[in-house]
Amino acid sequence: MPLKKVVIVPGNGAGDVEHCNWYGWVHKQMNKIPGLSCQLKNMPDPVTARENIWLPFMEKDLLCDEETVIIGHSSGAAAAMRYAETHKVFGIILVGAYTSDLGDENERESGYFSRPWEWDKIRANVKHIVQFGSTDDPFLPWEEQQEVADGLKAELHKYTDRGHFQNTHFPELIDCVQKLTKAD
Repeated sequence: MPLKKVVIVPGNGAGDVEHCNWYGWVHKQMNKIPGLSCQLKNMPDPVTARENIWLPFMEKDLLCDEETVIIGHSSGAAAAMRYAETHKVFGIILVGAYTSDLGDENERESGYFSRPWEWDKIRANVKHIVQFGSTDDPFLPWEEQQEVADGLKAELHKYTDRGHFQNTHFPELIDCVQKLTKAD
């Protein structure tokens, strides 16, 4: 099935996602790509980002399916990975992905980190896996980002100067999705 839809799943605490980080800018740019629609919605439970609330929302409201690329940022990356353990999707693009609760109570409450990651299941359910990470991320140790890349055998875009990718523009993400529109 071809790529028809992009869904942006933000990090927790993003507030109005249209005006946070690069989400709104990427949303507008994606909707300019012929044959592609992009969804960006405020998530329920936006602070804790609980898995048992976000994953059903991704399935029933955002309609993530085999024609969808999920772009997940931070907590949204954790949600994209857990979603892909049990659902087939065209692709996942992970921005600022990590593997543990980082010793943070809010992250622990989200539920994403309560069990081992099922890398094989994710790879089996996803045709294309791309990851953006930065060694100077102030929240995520590089070792955890690398663990995601290794576990998923992701196409890794490694930076040294992008922090937690909280800038207002993200042209590399547009280029990445444009390439995926030409992929099988």
